[in-house]
Amino acid sequence: MKPKLKMRLGDLLVQEQIIGEAQLLEALAEQRSSGKKLGRTLIDLNCITEEQLLRFLSQQLNIPFLDISKRPIPSKVVNLLPEVQARRFRALVVEDNGDSVLVVMSDPADLQAMDNLEVQLLPKLLKIAVVTESQLLDAFDNLYRRTDEIAQIAGKLEEEYAADDQFDLASLTQGDSDNETTVVKLLQSIFEDAVQMRASDIHIEPGEKVLRIRQRIDGQLHENLLPEVSIAAALVLRLKLMAGLDISEKRLPQDGRFHMEIKGHKIDVRMSTMPIYHGESVVMRLLDQSAGLLTLNETGMPPEILARIRKQIKRPHGMLLVTGPTGSGKTTTLYGILSELNTADRKIITVEDPVEYQLPRINQVQVNHKIGLDFSHVLRTTLRQDPDIIMVGEMRDRETVEIGLRGALTGHFVLSTLHTNDAVTSALRLLDMGAASYLVASALRVIIAQRLVRRVCQSCSGDYQLTAQDSAWLNSVSHLDFSQATFKIGSGCQSCNGSGYRGRIGVFEILELDESMVEAMRTGNPQDFALAAKNSPNFTPLAESALKYLGEGMTTIEEVAKLVEDVTESHIPLSADMVTQ
Repeated sequence: MKPKLKMRLGDLLVQEQIIGEAQLLEALAEQRSSGKKLGRTLIDLNCITEEQLLRFLSQQLNIPFLDISKRPIPSKVVNLLPEVQARRFRALVVEDNGDSVLVVMSDPADLQAMDNLEVQLLPKLLKIAVVTESQLLDAFDNLYRRTDEIAQIAGKLEEEYAADDQFDLASLTQGDSDNETTVVKLLQSIFEDAVQMRASDIHIEPGEKVLRIRQRIDGQLHENLLPEVSIAAALVLRLKLMAGLDISEKRLPQDGRFHMEIKGHKIDVRMSTMPIYHGESVVMRLLDQSAGLLTLNETGMPPEILARIRKQIKRPHGMLLVTGPTGSGKTTTLYGILSELNTADRKIITVEDPVEYQLPRINQVQVNHKIGLDFSHVLRTTLRQDPDIIMVGEMRDRETVEIGLRGALTGHFVLSTLHTNDAVTSALRLLDMGAASYLVASALRVIIAQRLVRRVCQSCSGDYQLTAQDSAWLNSVSHLDFSQATFKIGSGCQSCNGSGYRGRIGVFEILELDESMVEAMRTGNPQDFALAAKNSPNFTPLAESALKYLGEGMTTIEEVAKLVEDVTESHIPLSADMVTQ
């Protein structure tokens, strides 16, 4: 039996003194112009919170109000209601009791939706609970995975190829075959699943007996195995066509890119192919252009580091380096700095490989090694274009380094990246690459090193008690007092796909060269430079920053241990005066 309100929602809310008469009249007027439901209108006008409204409705309708963020929901239960219907009616099946199902809704007063749900879920009896819309939308994205759909389409594609006596390359490239339609459907499902799970990369890897489709989510690879290994060639062929690559070349690696729109997201796909023993491996980096660029405030930098960076980028000349391994967020930081410097009175030129995001007013140059348009070539031309600020995607060789350093000495502010472990070794790497010590000492101003660690999922976060091994490890790497620290760990839920982590947070260190460092660099003495850097009162190493996040319950000891191990060579004793909250 469907629950019904005895009075109209607005009148009930006024009667219970949850909202005032004037607020109701304002909401009704807004509702007439917007066409939205009254409950949503009241929430948008800040007359009532979503949770207040839903708890009120649950009491009036005598139905439970549920928190499903930590609730394990089997996929076979979720799939009793197709995703299209679930999203349309803002409803989700969370429990199957045989002759009845428990369905959560964000609007339990929507009788028309309930009528449709009853028909859709027959012959089972419908039982209703209420849940916040934000939890419901998160559940849709996390529970309606495309893995089953991908497996079904892959099986169908293999059957189609088996039915054909030979692989019809011509019809597939022209797009007029049933096989082509199925390949497109399969790729669409793969991309939709990746975007839904916030994946940064998709890997397609044919093996001897299985086809591996892997997604990198929050820096970790998650694997889906398909037995239909024979379809790999069709997938690679179609992707090559999309990226404008040579479909006849299977012996050499190729790189390309293409654009697509997936579920309202404009995605820029950078694609790389590589011949392996059982075919060709494809890796695709997904860049969500619709998400927009992060500003410096949105990068997650601690306020003290953010203030120091802002002070440094006001310099009229000099070099700023951002360092870290691939995937550590260097490009995000650089673009954040550029967006802050991008004003009408400054000319900014970037030299990139590839150009990841297009920025207004900034002159962006795409490196093309095939025609000799490499970093050093473009950089020499850039200096003749009267720029105020130059961003070089990466310092890759001696010539690029020296041109960048000389540009920083001749009135330009130069930004670039290096693939090094930490800030201290970055300055020394420039010397290893052949740059003159006096050039580095005169031009280099600041180095930012960074990493990304996984953040504990807020939906399933719980207290964590350190083991004896954990305590011993902390004592071996840190002099900090963790007696008042709050350690957290995620138990795994639908929001984090059972991993216990959701999203990542940046760990930063900043090294501003002072007189002692400059003098050590000028004399070319790496030991003196490293000692001067580590003794600088303003220098906080990556390990210490990560341990601070650990003590605040933002990440786990597992994540911090991996970071500390990665920067072990540059480890220094951590200061005991840092107070862990």
